[in-house]
Amino acid sequence: MHKDKYVFAQLVSFLDRNKFNYIVRKYDGDKYVKHFTCWNQLLALMFGQLSNCESLRDLIVALEAHHSKCYHLGMGKNVSKSSLARANQDRDYHIFEEYSYYLVGEARQKRVNHIFKLGGNVYAFDSTTVDLCLSVFWWAKFRKKKGGIKVHTLYDVETQIPAFFHITEASIHDSKVMIEVPYEPDSYYIFDRGYNNFKMLYKIHQIEAYFVVRAKKISSTNPSNGNVGCLRMCFQTQAYF
Repeated sequence: MHKDKYVFAQLVSFLDRNKFNYIVRKYDGDKYVKHFTCWNQLLALMFGQLSNCESLRDLIVALEAHHSKCYHLGMGKNVSKSSLARANQDRDYHIFEEYSYYLVGEARQKRVNHIFKLGGNVYAFDSTTVDLCLSVFWWAKFRKKKGGIKVHTLYDVETQIPAFFHITEASIHDSKVMIEVPYEPDSYYIFDRGYNNFKMLYKIHQIEAYFVVRAKKISSTNPSNGNVGCLRMCFQTQAYF
């Protein structure tokens, strides 16, 4: 008879339950809740992510297959599709967002290695488009017959851990999201050519941070040296400001 903890339960033991409970109380997440708490919801979503479930139905099928183990995994005695869908719809997403950023901060502290030794963090900012079915996600209209969203990510180059996430409709231009980034003094920010927003780049300069951004067009006089010319132009522009 198996007496040790399941692998999933061992992973969950690393989570700070007290911090999560504090955030839940902050947003009244478990108010009027009797059975399926925010903690149960978090573990159910984690199980779906780790088991590579592609939909809510897929997750429920996987949980029903391990129905006798759900209680020992911390998800409660019963996880139904209706209860999980209702929780995902009605509960404040700030609970899980704040807790995820707390975990990201803890992970970044353990991964600090100071590769560049520049005196500040080095970040790369870019976006990726996730295609969605327009007939289901009607609010995410991207093109005439295509839907989608954009996930804008601030990537910590040294720790190799994303430090900030922002989700928008796919039609939003990349440069419009630069205002949402939590900039830090003495840090370095690397942007692609889609982020040539000089108003925002000047704000980065104002807080005594640094940026590198590619120009939209490569110099015709020396195309082979385009990237170097772009970087030189960026530093000259920042010095001018």
